[in-house]
Amino acid sequence: MALTLTDVTRIAHLARLELADADREHTLAQLNEFFGLVEQMQAVDTSGIAPLAHPIEQIEDVALRLREDAVTETVERDANQRCAPATQDGLYLVPKVIE
Repeated sequence: MALTLTDVTRIAHLARLELADADREHTLAQLNEFFGLVEQMQAVDTSGIAPLAHPIEQIEDVALRLREDAVTETVERDANQRCAPATQDGLYLVPKVIE
């Protein structure tokens, strides 16, 4: 997919960027290089390759640094609602604003 100067102008407009003519040509070259690289990567046959959770797994053992999933906090509803102007049955009461 090759872009044109018109495409770069439209992209700059959508991104709210002001580009000078020289910058447009330079940006066009960079974007076309990028899309060329993407096309090369898409052409690679990746069938049969398992996705990796992390690429470093290929060169060393990775131990996930996850903590145990345990409850460490308690519900302190009364303490949290102590400063509220009005509560009822554990709920905050607010004035009606929609008729």
